[in-house]
Amino acid sequence: MFRLPALTDLRRFDINASGKGLGNLPEWDLSDLYPSEDCVEITRDFDWLDSACAAFASAYEGKLAALDGSGLLACIRDYEAIDITAGRLMSYAGLRYYQMTTDSSRAKFMADAQDRVTVATTPLVFFSLELNRLDDAAMESMLSANDELNRYRPVIERMRAMRPHQLSDELEKFLHDQSTVGAAAWNRLFDETMASLSFEVPGEEDPLPLESTLNLLTDPSRDRREAAAHALAAVFQANIRLFARVHNTLAKEKEISDRWRKMPTPQHGRHLSNHVEPEVVQALRDAVVAAYPRLSHRYYALKAKWLGLDELQVWDRNAPLPMETTRLVTWSEAQETVLSAYAEFDPRMAELARPFFTDGWIDAGVKPGKAPGAFAHPTVTTVHPYVMLNYLGKPRDVMTLAHELGHGVHQRLAAGQGELLSSTPLTLAETASVFGEMLTFQRLLSKATTTAERKTLLAGKVEDMINTVVRQIAFYDFECKLHAARREGELTPDDINLLWMSVQAESLGPVFNFMEGYETFWSYVPHFVHSPFYVYAYAFGDGLVNALYAAYRDAPEGFQDKYFAMLSAGGSMHHKELLAPFGLDASDPAFWDKGLSMISGFIDELEAMED
Repeated sequence: MFRLPALTDLRRFDINASGKGLGNLPEWDLSDLYPSEDCVEITRDFDWLDSACAAFASAYEGKLAALDGSGLLACIRDYEAIDITAGRLMSYAGLRYYQMTTDSSRAKFMADAQDRVTVATTPLVFFSLELNRLDDAAMESMLSANDELNRYRPVIERMRAMRPHQLSDELEKFLHDQSTVGAAAWNRLFDETMASLSFEVPGEEDPLPLESTLNLLTDPSRDRREAAAHALAAVFQANIRLFARVHNTLAKEKEISDRWRKMPTPQHGRHLSNHVEPEVVQALRDAVVAAYPRLSHRYYALKAKWLGLDELQVWDRNAPLPMETTRLVTWSEAQETVLSAYAEFDPRMAELARPFFTDGWIDAGVKPGKAPGAFAHPTVTTVHPYVMLNYLGKPRDVMTLAHELGHGVHQRLAAGQGELLSSTPLTLAETASVFGEMLTFQRLLSKATTTAERKTLLAGKVEDMINTVVRQIAFYDFECKLHAARREGELTPDDINLLWMSVQAESLGPVFNFMEGYETFWSYVPHFVHSPFYVYAYAFGDGLVNALYAAYRDAPEGFQDKYFAMLSAGGSMHHKELLAPFGLDASDPAFWDKGLSMISGFIDELEAMED
């Protein structure tokens, strides 16, 4: 159904306290959604939503089995129209809230909108339940006989994949109605708690918010990085009982839902929504874990050597390199860099990205109360996406811009599929974003004029890839362990801390010595709260893009058209169909090794520079 804006890219925390010297940073113009929070259009759309949902239930509830192909097509189109209006309302409410999460009026507006939409759409719960009860042969007959209806086959098949896990109509309606005081309420508690935290860092005049404190972990001064790490640990420890309560409650709620739905594993629901086979995800996870020694272990040993250290502490993981020059990248320079990289690949890609800069589709500056990190939210297919950044002019902020614009380009292209078919499973949703990063990186690398500059670029890219692949698979393993342990009973903060440290030591390698307090750092990762098991999508996307880029490098002729066709397909095709034109197959275990070999190849080059 409708989608709230998702904080999808909170893996990046290159955020500071001001944007001075960066030029004019753009802010969102949300008027393409609604003119204001009290405009007549919002009242009109809420009223329409109420009546449209009631009319939909009156027209179709208990009657789906009697519909022919044309009738089912009309039903799906009516449902899609409701989805657009509900999504438009929630996109506006959510985007305003993320601009200033500490503003109680915005928080109230979003909560009220969520309540209103939930109540309005509760009568629609029957739709998927009845659709799933239709006979397979009858459904196939309707799809085969009606080309327009057959367009919706991927949506119908994904919906019907939930058939074995469907509850009674009454229970499904209850769960839908109750959702705003369940996981959504705990999500909001987590967000508002995180936004309100402040950190006393020695040497800083005033207490810092989370984003600025995390940013100090990339400071050139090791003393400042260490001070920030200890400040983070102190505040996380002071709030650890609350964070443990949030995770215990959400994991237990999921366990109850999974048990009632007869889900075989805690991850199974995510795999179903991603339209990916469990064995494909397992092959990805196993390939990455097996590669830890030749990726993260090897790179961080190299980094320790560059930093002149025998061992690394957690505050050294994202430390700048000694040969790295410190300079701010202005907003105009960042824009030119990314658009040029996109245009070099294909002018159409730059043109799709340009309105984000010119038409108020990006909110870039760091502001009090603004949500951390970055995301690209597609809103609805009748409007356009919006990108949120916290831009402070670091080179990695430029890569974040390239990443989010990749999402935006993908979302614009997929919009042609319509609301129900445009949404791409998470495993493929990272493709265009990571590919956009790769294009920007390769452009910067080609323009490097010194060995030190090339080394800095390569090392930065390797660190980003390790954060995207190794770190996210370690996160995935942590979640798997946490949800499995929660099924055995309540978890104390110490229990969760131990699970966290078990994956951190394995993934980062023997060169690390973990400070006291690092065991609580699981508490600030929002994906564990907002989107359980989301994180493997990053590793999936990075591995897929590495293989795609290798295919582009080896056979560039005609690649762009195939790439645009893949993005334009949105969620209308399975990953096997999307990758077949490139000669790639994600279900082949060797596929992941190809992607990981690009990372190890960059590390090979960095090691060769030491000779």
